[in-house]
Amino acid sequence: MENHTYSEHVLQLEGLKVTNQSSYPAFIFILVIYIFTMVANISLTVLISMERILHQPMYILLCNMHLNDALNITTVIPRVLSDILKASADRYMTYVECATQAFFGHFFSTNAHTILMIMAFDSLSIRLSRCRSQVINPFCDNPSLFKLSCDNLFINQIYGLFFTAVFFIASMGSVALTYISIAIVCVRSKSKSLNSKALQTCSTHLAVYFIMLMTGFVIVFLHRYPQWSNHRTVASIMFHLVPPCLNPIIYGLQSKDIRTLVVQIIKSKTVSLTVR
Repeated sequence: MENHTYSEHVLQLEGLKVTNQSSYPAFIFILVIYIFTMVANISLTVLISMERILHQPMYILLCNMHLNDALNITTVIPRVLSDILKASADRYMTYVECATQAFFGHFFSTNAHTILMIMAFDSLSIRLSRCRSQVINPFCDNPSLFKLSCDNLFINQIYGLFFTAVFFIASMGSVALTYISIAIVCVRSKSKSLNSKALQTCSTHLAVYFIMLMTGFVIVFLHRYPQWSNHRTVASIMFHLVPPCLNPIIYGLQSKDIRTLVVQIIKSKTVSLTVR
């Protein structure tokens, strides 16, 4: 199958490599995290949208982030869950579905900043000839689509690495400048409460940021080494699972206004249930 031109539009997914004994625990573990992530992100999105006191620039950005996280995780995790319980030989996807998943996966991961690049990437990958039918990944992304082709992909690989380098440098540069500015303000300020609040907020933010950054680095690096596909699979799942799960906790409940509103809603629901 690897050496002849493949003319049909059906691809076989590698999926998450788990044994029969560990497939159900893996399914339940990922499902629980997915449900928690969806409930937390959608609840905070609805809360910020409905409460007028939260209609401020900072909370609008948080609302956008939570909605983006919910959509991002939904492009990948449901398909991964459905494939865990299937035999490896039964994990199929059409090429159109694969390209669509790759597009939206990259779109929500990098948000609107790189939409034009992703559209060009997907358009180019569709025009490439295909001689393989197996996607060596638990879900579709641009590198996986390119690996289906037997054409010379040197230019595509250089372009992909160049964009990845520019994106990571810009991301790390903006974060570094932001925290340098925060550090300068903290040094100049003599308020212990302000410094303590800044340290708490920055440390949790950096923890999530570095998890996302490192898993992203690992995915890009390991795509060049097929013999380490198992490690890349775990990193890919973590990239789409961990940050969307932690963001509602760190950015949502850490906000005093959101935390107060959540507590008030829980108390009011508890009182209404008690009265009934």
